[in-house]
Amino acid sequence: MVERIQATNPTQRRRSNEDASVDQTIRPVEVEPIMSSDGPLIPAAVLVPLVNRPDGLTVLLTKRTEHLNNHAGQISFPGGRVDADDADGVATALRETEEEIGVHARHIEVIGKLDDYVVGTGYLVEPVIALVQPPFEIDPHDGEVAAVFEPPLDFLMDLSNYQRHHRIRDEVKRHFYAITFEEFFIWGATAGMLRNLSERLKV
Repeated sequence: MVERIQATNPTQRRRSNEDASVDQTIRPVEVEPIMSSDGPLIPAAVLVPLVNRPDGLTVLLTKRTEHLNNHAGQISFPGGRVDADDADGVATALRETEEEIGVHARHIEVIGKLDDYVVGTGYLVEPVIALVQPPFEIDPHDGEVAAVFEPPLDFLMDLSNYQRHHRIRDEVKRHFYAITFEEFFIWGATAGMLRNLSERLKV
């Protein structure tokens, strides 16, 4: 599995989920300019952490706290906006992972990237795929992370586990894909990135 990820490259597309509610088959977006309808996009990065457990790979996900300004209560990968001191998106993803859940870069081996994502809150997100080697301690940031959990990778890569939903916003019906693991409802950009990973593994 890891070798297959390393052997594939991003398709140099940007995928948009607008307000995290559109159909997550997701339309490619033009690479230039880096703009949204509201202006320039903010560079950001997330880590897609594949944990090397004895029974197989899992994906480390977080549930955001309910009081955050953006994506409150949603399931997400560790990550955030690129700081001026970050060398690149990989540095951002590693820094944010340590800040959010306490996992240090010494446990993390970057093995690839997914297509960039444009999200409706105005961010251009670079997903960085990494292999995380136990043992490591989880220390969630109280102000940002409500829970940390690890669904099996095989479960998340099985597209039959995804269901198509819709929500009405501004009198427009918007469709999206989501997957439920235990009590966690995974949708929006996170579900889209996971489906992108599944597409990558089928190549």
